[in-house]
Amino acid sequence: MAKSCFHCLEPVPTGFNGEVIFEGVSNPVCCTGCQAVAQTILAQGMSDYYKFRTQTNGKVEELVPEKLKELISYDNQDIQKDFVGQQGDLKEVLLSVEGISCAACAWLIEKQLLAISGVKRVDVNTSTHRAMILWQDNDAKLSEIIASLMQIGYKAYPFQADEEASQKQAAAKAYMRRLGVAGLMTMQVMMFAFAMYFGMFSGMDEGFEQYFRWISLVLASPVILYSALPFLINAVKGLKSKQLNMDLPVSLAIFGAYGASCYATVMSVGEVYFESICMFTFLLLLGKYLEFRARMKASEFTANLQKLLPLTARKLSGQLEEIIAAKSLQLNDLILIKPGETIPADGLVVEGNSTVDESMMTGEHLPIKKFKSHQVYAGTLNHDGVITVKINKIGQNTLINQIIKLQHNALMKRPKIVEVTDKVAQWFVACLLVFASITAIGWYHIEPEHAFWVTIAVLVATCPCALSLAIPTALTCAVATLTKKGILIKESHVLETTPKVTKYAFDKTGTLTEGRFSITKTVVIDANYTEEDVLAFAGALERFSEHPIAKAFVSSPNIVFDVSAATVKTGFGVSGQINNQEIAIGKPTWFNNHASFAQATLFIEKKPVADFYLQDKVRNSAHKVVAYLQSKSLTCHMLTGDSSNAAKDLADELGLDSYKQACSPEDKQLNVEQWSRQSDIVAMVGDGVNDSPVFNSAHLSIAMETGADISKNTADVVLLNSDLNSLQTLQKVAVKTKQIIKQNLTISLLYNGSILPLAAMGMVPPWLAVIGMSASSIVVISNSLRLLKL
Repeated sequence: MAKSCFHCLEPVPTGFNGEVIFEGVSNPVCCTGCQAVAQTILAQGMSDYYKFRTQTNGKVEELVPEKLKELISYDNQDIQKDFVGQQGDLKEVLLSVEGISCAACAWLIEKQLLAISGVKRVDVNTSTHRAMILWQDNDAKLSEIIASLMQIGYKAYPFQADEEASQKQAAAKAYMRRLGVAGLMTMQVMMFAFAMYFGMFSGMDEGFEQYFRWISLVLASPVILYSALPFLINAVKGLKSKQLNMDLPVSLAIFGAYGASCYATVMSVGEVYFESICMFTFLLLLGKYLEFRARMKASEFTANLQKLLPLTARKLSGQLEEIIAAKSLQLNDLILIKPGETIPADGLVVEGNSTVDESMMTGEHLPIKKFKSHQVYAGTLNHDGVITVKINKIGQNTLINQIIKLQHNALMKRPKIVEVTDKVAQWFVACLLVFASITAIGWYHIEPEHAFWVTIAVLVATCPCALSLAIPTALTCAVATLTKKGILIKESHVLETTPKVTKYAFDKTGTLTEGRFSITKTVVIDANYTEEDVLAFAGALERFSEHPIAKAFVSSPNIVFDVSAATVKTGFGVSGQINNQEIAIGKPTWFNNHASFAQATLFIEKKPVADFYLQDKVRNSAHKVVAYLQSKSLTCHMLTGDSSNAAKDLADELGLDSYKQACSPEDKQLNVEQWSRQSDIVAMVGDGVNDSPVFNSAHLSIAMETGADISKNTADVVLLNSDLNSLQTLQKVAVKTKQIIKQNLTISLLYNGSILPLAAMGMVPPWLAVIGMSASSIVVISNSLRLLKL
């Protein structure tokens, strides 16, 4: 019998004598590549990989110098702009990794890369075969990281939608090949089975019957040894790593029946069931293929986003227009976008005006007006005007790539409920094997001739495939749906937490209102200054603020002052030195508890000089969303830093359950923490810098896309369309996802609970068992796919 390679488990070629030493025992390898990889893994103290893996990577190639030279191109800064992002002083890349097959692979990859100086974080997703890596570029190069992966047998390259699509196509073709062999041979074996069956009644000669058995054995062998082989390989690897996976009962059924039928053929005794196991394998593969197609449909959205980006761009150099590759665009390049063209990179409009379709990101199909100083995004469609855009974000920093990255992160972090069901599935397999053994013993004493097939039916019918698919497929579909509707999920707990929320707390400015202020009245308190003076002071200071109120002043003054030592005090306002005087603008109560109902006050040397009254438009969706949430028995509250009467007026207008005004960031945080201590689950919706601290205290934090960057970075959810109606969508999808998960778990548990006694009583033949098992998985996946249609 041929020896198996210690690393890849493939047969060792005759004459090759390579070996590695593991736990004091010499183990054969099939090639120098596997030998080098295995020695690397063992030398770096990662021998646990070989103890706990459930699958292997297949053959590996040695990392020759030519390949190393090719990898060095990934260190080129210009090339990295297409796929490398930045997180503070760390670089970030999403790699597609070939050869990932189980949790042990993820552990090995993380262990290998974290041993490299400069690599700070590694997240591996075993379902998408991707790895997110954060590293310090001064200490490690991307080429070194990829080369390190190749040394332990994993081919890696920057994630690209086209590459992933080709991998999926290859996987689909492999399924089809195995299905084709199984289907073709099953039809042939069935013909001989019918011949033998009818021969029982017509007195077929024993020689012909034995001849048909041998022909059936020859025809069935490719089905079992090729089409069904992955099930056996996965089961054996699971046993080697001391894990009971879901391929074990299936493999016992297929190969047990095949072995028994081979014995019956060779020894000319008993019955053969080649047609049953061939049909069984075909139906099982068909079910697996349908599962594969359904899972791929749920994950297509991320890859499709990448395909929205155009290949070319119109770059302007003076008066000259040059068509170049979109990937070669640089920061501050000027590009021309004509009607009907897709925008190739993020940038600011510097000339012209148009309307843009941003539905691919926000879910809003109405065109958005764009004119000078407005931001436009890569992948969106220019409608009817000619605009000139100055590039301000490229590569991984564009919004579309940020969406892809954040969606990937959300799916990579497994909710606790998924981990629980995975453990339940493993224990279920163990209990299934015990129950199958008891069934076999019981039937052997009752009807020995039926014991074998009843046991096989039990093993197959009750395999917990549907249980393991119940939650991941639902979560994947829900995240894809929300992303299409402009709701970006950043954390994995969002869909679990949202249905549990009891209180919604809202910021006012820029959240319940549009944040587009206009000055309605200016009251000058100090007669030494005119209205133009105070507006000029206010405008000079507000240039340093990101608060929505600041925009009302920036365009007002005609006189421009130089400001020195400008300081922004979060929750209060802006101060600085103008003409050797300390001037500030902000809350009326900032200094000396100035009693005023104005939205902002100007102070000179801490004395109030002028009050400004401003008006802000309430969001059109605010009334509808508050009414909807309250109809679901959720209370709505407002926490705002505004100390004017506008807060009370808005609370009354919207019918909020409570409001608190003049809140500092700490006040907001204390309010949310107090609610939490009262056993409330709190969702905080905001947009400003002052909302960042309270986001950390809320159970669920939701930021508006038009808000400050720090609030979006801290939030669990970002509303890309800045539309409060998205809260209603989030609530509906989260509740529906919870319902779907419950339905999936109920379906899988009811199926297993009902089929188990029927199979044990001999009422379920093996072919019907495999149909039942496959059908339960397909029903669960199909039920999850309903979330894509919300």
